[in-house]
Amino acid sequence: MHSGCRMTLSRGLRCCQRVFSWVPVVIISSVVLWSYYAYVWELCLVTVENALEKAVYLLVFHIVFLLFIWTYWKAIFTPPKEPTKKFLLPYAEKERYDSEERPEVQRQILAEFAKKLPVYTRTGSGAIRFCDRCQVVKPDRCHHCSVCGMCVLKMDHHCPWVNNCIGFSNYKFFLLFLAYAMLYCAYIAATVFQYFLLYWTAELPNNRAKFHVLFLLFVSLMFFISLMFLFGYHCWLVGLNRTTLEAFSAPVFHSGPDKNGFHLGIRRNLEQVFGKRKKLWLIPVFTSIGDGLSFPMRMVSESHNPLLGGNQWDDEGTDDESPVSVSRDSHVILEMDT
Repeated sequence: MHSGCRMTLSRGLRCCQRVFSWVPVVIISSVVLWSYYAYVWELCLVTVENALEKAVYLLVFHIVFLLFIWTYWKAIFTPPKEPTKKFLLPYAEKERYDSEERPEVQRQILAEFAKKLPVYTRTGSGAIRFCDRCQVVKPDRCHHCSVCGMCVLKMDHHCPWVNNCIGFSNYKFFLLFLAYAMLYCAYIAATVFQYFLLYWTAELPNNRAKFHVLFLLFVSLMFFISLMFLFGYHCWLVGLNRTTLEAFSAPVFHSGPDKNGFHLGIRRNLEQVFGKRKKLWLIPVFTSIGDGLSFPMRMVSESHNPLLGGNQWDDEGTDDESPVSVSRDSHVILEMDT
């Protein structure tokens, strides 16, 4: 009976958590809906008198608004990608792993299973990265999200403002959401400013539209400044081919931690997220390279990296160090013994 009560309470708490996790999204959506009403009705249809100016304002506004809403929708409802079944520890190995009490033997079991997997990053102690909750060997750049309750490929962070985990499957959408949100705020602030001054100096009548126009400028500037810092930070991460988690804790390879382990040069780093078809970079459709399970790595000295022993790589001269050999779909191809 007590266990049943605990289960019921646990389910109720999880349900409440899921409901409350949508509160930030509801807040942002409410602000956006108010801004749409205030701009379209109170500014363009009530305040602006010039017909041509009104038409131009409305046309450009709706183009920016649709791009902003589209990217926000994609960031929210594109599910994070999990490791495939080949990373799942088989039942026999799982039984051996769970029944074994010696940590060194557990590490050996994982190492034997990981030999056939494209896994090159390790824990700080040099062991195979394994998730006890999901029972999977973690692919490179994969981490467990405690909020989503799953391992996420190339996890960047869990964002409460989109109620989603940002990772390989939706990182491009998140970046475009930030960019178009900035553009949305900047456009509103730029077009509202002159009418803000007219209302502020009492050259326009003191009516209901005045309240909306004044707050449109304040709110748009406030969000623009906040988004500018966040977007700038993620641009810096993309330029170095790092995730937010990797920026705080460098990935560990056989040779040790290397914060630039996946840095391929700015052009290749951008292509990792946005793809090679530049005409699709600004459109919220998935174009990222690869499958999120393995990634090309930066070339490092063979004397410092046992992964590359016995291999010769060409120096293209475009970056300080060249990337490891990459397959047709930009996955790593490395022959090694673990």
